[in-house]
Amino acid sequence: VSQSACPSATTDPFTMSLSQSEFQLSELKTQLAQIQAGIDAKEAEVAGLRETSTVFPYSKKYNRTVIKDILKMPCGGKSLVGKTITVGGWVKTGRMADKNKLVFLELNDGSSPKNLQVLVSAEVYEIDSLKATGTCVVVEGEIKESPESSTQSVELHATAVKDVGACDAKTFPIAKKKMTLEYLRSVSHLRSRTNTIAAISRIRNALSYATHTFFQSNGFNYIHTPIITCSDCEGAGEMFQVTTLLGKAEEAGPEVDSTQLVALRAGVSALGGKVADVKKAAKESGDESAVKPALDALLVGKKELAEMEAKALVVGGIKRTPAGKIDYAEDFFGKKAFMTVSGQLQVETFACGVGNCYTFGPTFRAENSHTSRHLAEFWMIEPEIAFADLNDDMQCAQDYVQFCCKFLLENVYDDLEFISKMYDKDAIDRLKTVSTSPFHRITYTEAVDMLIADSASGKVKEILGNEFENPVSWGVDLSSEHERYLAERVFKCPTIVYNYPKDIKAFYMRLNDDGKTVAAMDVLVPKVGELIGGSQREERLDVCIARIEEMGLEVKDYSWYLDLRRFGTVTHSGFGLGFERMMLFATGIENIRDVIPFPRWPGNAEL
Repeated sequence: VSQSACPSATTDPFTMSLSQSEFQLSELKTQLAQIQAGIDAKEAEVAGLRETSTVFPYSKKYNRTVIKDILKMPCGGKSLVGKTITVGGWVKTGRMADKNKLVFLELNDGSSPKNLQVLVSAEVYEIDSLKATGTCVVVEGEIKESPESSTQSVELHATAVKDVGACDAKTFPIAKKKMTLEYLRSVSHLRSRTNTIAAISRIRNALSYATHTFFQSNGFNYIHTPIITCSDCEGAGEMFQVTTLLGKAEEAGPEVDSTQLVALRAGVSALGGKVADVKKAAKESGDESAVKPALDALLVGKKELAEMEAKALVVGGIKRTPAGKIDYAEDFFGKKAFMTVSGQLQVETFACGVGNCYTFGPTFRAENSHTSRHLAEFWMIEPEIAFADLNDDMQCAQDYVQFCCKFLLENVYDDLEFISKMYDKDAIDRLKTVSTSPFHRITYTEAVDMLIADSASGKVKEILGNEFENPVSWGVDLSSEHERYLAERVFKCPTIVYNYPKDIKAFYMRLNDDGKTVAAMDVLVPKVGELIGGSQREERLDVCIARIEEMGLEVKDYSWYLDLRRFGTVTHSGFGLGFERMMLFATGIENIRDVIPFPRWPGNAEL
């Protein structure tokens, strides 16, 4: 074998260096893997500590654990068995046992629809004072497994009662038995103690969180729009007025006697005549000594008349214009002001400057309605999308509603189960359907044609058992029965109706090319009917002015709104969702007064 065919006996320096570097790299990787393993172990340890540390961070006075956190632990809280914890809440029911040596308390702290059973012996505390429904107790004890017959996995055996808020069972208006929601409205300050209102409040909280989560994660800015406004967004005129003039009315003194005013005017007129006579006589005689006194008397008379006429304009303590109308220049804002019915116009100003925005706040309508679907104070969610048309608006509305439905199903399922069991067995299925179903889209004209045809053919009566109470024709606003018929009976899914007649919609909605309809849309859902109303906004200055005039509104009152069209107008769209209507849809509760913490309606403004 020739020498050239054999490997070199001398190691190549480059090869040797590479081999050494590879060895060092391998060693570093091994060390890194060991460090990573240590990090993973420590993270698991910290996570485990967090999981077992159930103390609420802002209740260090008692080191209280929230009941929901106990019940959501692995195996329904069994991972806490043997641990000593403190809970606080209100007694739902109390039952004496073991010849009055023991009391079983069903305790609820409002964090969950489920109660925690707490056992307190007579050796620990005077148990007779704990059993009354409504009593507030803070109890320390050991978590133990519940008997197999129990509906819960664990219970708390008290070792100490740290605090008690007594409740007189004889006068406490919230009884153990089921009470009507109507009755609970009469004790609104205590109704949050009930399972129903507590569940509704947690669902409302989750829906609020979902709303902010959706818009924030999609790049929208949250804008705080004013509650006090001088603009009527809807042009309906049913607005609460804000004024400080009534205080002046209460301080009003006696009003001017009209006969005195007539007499004073006659007196001033006579003084004027006398001045004319004196001047004429002075001209003839050349003696002007009497002119000045006559003029002085006239000036005094005119001053008294001006003061009396000013006082005469004050009727009931409130100053009027010469035409007899209230002079709002004297009011706090110097003009008429109202509680807002919508923040849409204001949020548009930011959408036309910083891009996509939304507002979420209270709105007010002074509509004298006592129906189960109307409130005087309610909350609105109103997004505005810059550089977007009606199609973008409809898609955003669909995505938002579906996101909210999924969020509720994922985060407050226990509360939804309670509501479904007690009030609306279809609530959960309805949320599931809407969260996954594509929304059907149909024009207003197509919808009306369909409703007319179904009514004429007898299909409506066949399906509903009766005819529509409100006749359908092109140009009328669809009523709730029409909307629900389309969503529940015809398409059996959420339905978006768009391109409505201009005469039944607001001035700011974009006029379509046909001159008869506007680029408006309503989202209809089962159970409620209209859930969302929106539109592409009118971005053309001349058309917007014409629409304001058509609606009988004052163009000057909307000069600032028109400036958005004068200076860099942009295609933009938006919608409004009545938050309480979304609550009705989600829960199936029949009366809107039961899905808002403090309902306001004609004749009622408690708390």
